[in-house]
Amino acid sequence: MTHRPNLAIAQSRLQRYQQVRQWSVFLCEPLHPEDYVVQPVGDVSPPKWHLGHTTWFFENFILKEQVPAYQLFDERLNWFFNSYYESQGPRILRTSRGNMTRPTTETILAYRQHVDHHLEQWLQQFTTAAMSPELAQLLEIGLQHEQQHQELLVTDIKYILGTNPLYPAYRTAVADSPGIPRSPATWISVAAGNYFIGYAGDDFCWDNELSHHQVYLSAFALSRQLVTNAQYLEFMQDGGYHNFELWQMEGIEWARQLDTKAPLYWYEKDGQWYHYTLAGLQPLDLAAPVTHVSFFEADAYARWAGCRLATEQEWEVACEQQHGSQIPASANLVEDQQWHPVAPRAEDDDQLLGNVWEWTNSAYLPYPRYPRLTGALGEYNGKFMINQMVLRGGSCATPRSHLRLTYRNFFPTDKRWQFTGIRLAKDLPD
Repeated sequence: MTHRPNLAIAQSRLQRYQQVRQWSVFLCEPLHPEDYVVQPVGDVSPPKWHLGHTTWFFENFILKEQVPAYQLFDERLNWFFNSYYESQGPRILRTSRGNMTRPTTETILAYRQHVDHHLEQWLQQFTTAAMSPELAQLLEIGLQHEQQHQELLVTDIKYILGTNPLYPAYRTAVADSPGIPRSPATWISVAAGNYFIGYAGDDFCWDNELSHHQVYLSAFALSRQLVTNAQYLEFMQDGGYHNFELWQMEGIEWARQLDTKAPLYWYEKDGQWYHYTLAGLQPLDLAAPVTHVSFFEADAYARWAGCRLATEQEWEVACEQQHGSQIPASANLVEDQQWHPVAPRAEDDDQLLGNVWEWTNSAYLPYPRYPRLTGALGEYNGKFMINQMVLRGGSCATPRSHLRLTYRNFFPTDKRWQFTGIRLAKDLPD
């Protein structure tokens, strides 16, 4: 039986491709030429590298393989823009990405236009012919991959500007309704029992979200609110960074090396705390969720507060009970253009999705029956399942169409340049 192509789906693929690609360029619009090249630390990549790498992905994995007459824009760019794919040949050292003044940003933008032109031509054929499920999956991986790098663009731009002593602003936030005053802590309670976690739908998910499986959880509760700057300041003022009893051994050694015993981007002047936001240096917003903290800091704070961090299974079950599979309209994501976590907008705004990635107390490991992909795309998630902790919930830099409640982010315990925050958990009697 001949499969009749769905023209609406085919058109939406082209539109989605164009929208995702244009958003990356939009994120870079406020930058000056010098901003595109800087790499202050190894974790941060220059913005022009992100623009090139995401383009390389489409050229290397789709155009080169699917379009016989396609001519590479410049095969030398493979060395610059391969990130960590061992199967795709040699590549520049990650820490050397900021040392390369060439190719220029102008060349990289021309590279994007070249690849976009040919990719859009390739997509046009699927208005009259069906796209195989394998190709549709590959295209979607490319788009989801670019959305991951859009989040990295926001956080890397923030590090580039936020570690500059001039504290230049990136963009002014879109006007938003003011947050509400913090009410006394309330809790989301979950009864003991067997629960399913992991992705179970038919749409896209990453391989690390599979497979859908059952876990047993003892009764627990999550705080309905994220930890705020005001609460974290209390921890600091109580000597939290110096009380070794609160910290893992590796964590207290890490904390002792900090120049400023505070979250990243916090600065004290004349007894007043400020924090750098993408709108520039601002007085510390006491009602906003604390962000840019490491796992070490989150774990120590939770212990100081007489609580603990949730496991990723607890977080997912609580989030599903609160929101089902839907992302609430109140979630502060990148399309809201706040560029920073904000205080709750309503009493029932639990901020489980958006604002900050929430550290969990779960190591990043494969789920049962994990279906690791073969070939180059098998390198995407599986080989990082060691020495990392899981974060959940998305942030103010996450694209809305990229987020799911089953999404598993992961970082080493000392990293702070992402929008990372804290939610408390506690045990309940079964």
